Amino acid sequence: MAKAILHMLSTLKHMSPFDVNMAIDAGFDVTVPYTNVTLDEVTALVQDAMFSRAPSAALRTGIFFAGRDAVLALDMLEEAKKALLKPFEVSLFADPYGSFTTAGAMVACVEKVFREKKQRDLKGSKIVIYGATGVVGYCSAVIAALEGAEVTVAGYSGLERVTKLAEEMCQRFNIKVTPADGSSSDQVRALLLQHEIALCAARAGVQVLSKSDLEAAKNLLIAADVNAVPPLGVEGCGLHDMGVTISSHGALGIGALAIGNVKYGTESGLFKQMVTADKPLCLDFRHAFALARKLV
Repeated sequence: MAKAILHMLSTLKHMSPFDVNMAIDAGFDVTVPYTNVTLDEVTALVQDAMFSRAPSAALRTGIFFAGRDAVLALDMLEEAKKALLKPFEVSLFADPYGSFTTAGAMVACVEKVFREKKQRDLKGSKIVIYGATGVVGYCSAVIAALEGAEVTVAGYSGLERVTKLAEEMCQRFNIKVTPADGSSSDQVRALLLQHEIALCAARAGVQVLSKSDLEAAKNLLIAADVNAVPPLGVEGCGLHDMGVTISSHGALGIGALAIGNVKYGTESGLFKQMVTADKPLCLDFRHAFALARKLV
């Protein structure tokens, strides 16, 4: 049998060792990193990988899109799809900075706790996402909005940047999200008071919600955090919490490692799907969310 080869394309200076390890542990025999890759280089790289092997080895060839820009990774994925030709088609997978699998895991964990402990679905729920200009926040917003939630995306650097991001989300995915200024602690709390679910996807080591914020938010039902570096994003939410009460009003916390366990299984599972596929795959955040739902 032909070796399972994964060509890993990143827009950054380095390929993520996390993703390399995950791919090899999932069953790829060889991983080859390509760094500082630009959008206009994708077609040539994909076709070099594709045409260098017989059609019988096409399904043993994969292309992975990394970097730190969700939109650019999706654009690269689209360019790669256009470059494929039968019968040489290879499998494609985008997960920039682990954001697609992390976001899929976070929303899947929230959905599970919301259904089991609050008897509610995401559709119609009011969700605020802190750190929404980052890749995990961006993807979480899109997934939640596609599930029918009323999503507000908060930007820590003011309203201008997050408004442009929200407009891009709405246009690209045909969804509705509302931008909001989350640049001060008062604004963070004001947004929390207006929503039922808070997703915290701020950078590592930044506390987004304090215990006093949680106590002030009487209508808050769930707060989820993907930050495992102290101080945690949600004060009082344990790393392994999965629906543990964190306020006197009954708000439930979902911690970073609880989400991380599902993220790990999701990324590994998608790599395994590529290795064992009987037809070419093209995987993005939607597939990550679908698999995370099964794993949570």
